[in-house]
Amino acid sequence: MPRMDNCKDFLSWVDPDTSLNIFKCLDDPADLARVSCVSRSWRGFVVANGLSKQLCLRMFPQLSRVACVVELNQDGVKEHSEVGSSQSNECLALWKDHRVYSYLARSCLSPVAMDCIDKAISASSTDNFPQESIVNTLEERDNIAGRFSYWSSSGQSNPNVPETLTYQLASQICVITEINIQPFQAHFQMGSPIYSAKSVRFKMGHLKASLDDLTDAFVWTYTSPEFPMAQENRLQKFKLPEPVLCIGGILQIELLERVQSQEMDGLLYICISHVQALGIQLSPAFSVDILGPSGMFVLKRDRMANCQPPEPSENESGAALTLADRDFQQIVTILRGHVMGVGAMDGWEEEEYEVDEDNAF
Repeated sequence: MPRMDNCKDFLSWVDPDTSLNIFKCLDDPADLARVSCVSRSWRGFVVANGLSKQLCLRMFPQLSRVACVVELNQDGVKEHSEVGSSQSNECLALWKDHRVYSYLARSCLSPVAMDCIDKAISASSTDNFPQESIVNTLEERDNIAGRFSYWSSSGQSNPNVPETLTYQLASQICVITEINIQPFQAHFQMGSPIYSAKSVRFKMGHLKASLDDLTDAFVWTYTSPEFPMAQENRLQKFKLPEPVLCIGGILQIELLERVQSQEMDGLLYICISHVQALGIQLSPAFSVDILGPSGMFVLKRDRMANCQPPEPSENESGAALTLADRDFQQIVTILRGHVMGVGAMDGWEEEEYEVDEDNAF
């Protein structure tokens, strides 16, 4: 392609508000990283306007409760604050926010989801403990060595009495996209009844900073809509309307309305054989500190740690790479035709975002 010597950076042609509106149209972290690599002025514009943070807030409204971000060094110790002019400190803070939020946004878009449940915390009721404990729902099979594996609520005559199952996730901060539940079918009872609920709802949040109020030990920062549950013995998938950033690592499943009675006593029960929470674990690269009853929290990023999702299959990896290469080539072609100083770059390295003290913006 011939070089176009008369091309200019459009940032110098249009007013800042128009430029900002154009850049805000980028809703993919990869696109924001690419435009940051176009030139020093583009990168400075992205950082100065906090566009990585704004993109994260659009992706995950839960981040509106971030009080501040902190970077940890290789020893896990907070880096010392810089001493200097207020303008210099503000510049350093903008670059720090950019590094943290841009890496967070990219980490949240892993194409591979995993089961994020680490352990069971409690159930609102249990019929026969420990034989029918909530712990059994962590097992994928409903029959282990000839023994049925499931959780059962206590019996109720009122179908509107709800039940809850509460779990701790494997990561203190993670993205949840889908929750799967399999009702239990009692093959050992006449007619093999299935003890599902009529509907289900999900809550995510964190432990209270103070446990003075023992009626509820958790703060819920997200509540899903209700999903209908089928009275079928299969792993039923409940995809959330939008990916949810769970801050604090607590998931609660609300099982609403009972539909199956037990012939032996005529009472209504809910029984679950298996539960999954699919998503992306962001530890150890990210962690949080909850700041008391306010619900605000400190977002911490360890620069020596990475988010490590499972490796995609060979077919998935190849397909994703082909698509990314094709999209990137199109972007580079467009930018070369309209902006000077564009170089072809195959990837994005965090070192590109270190502060240039002489020309920060």
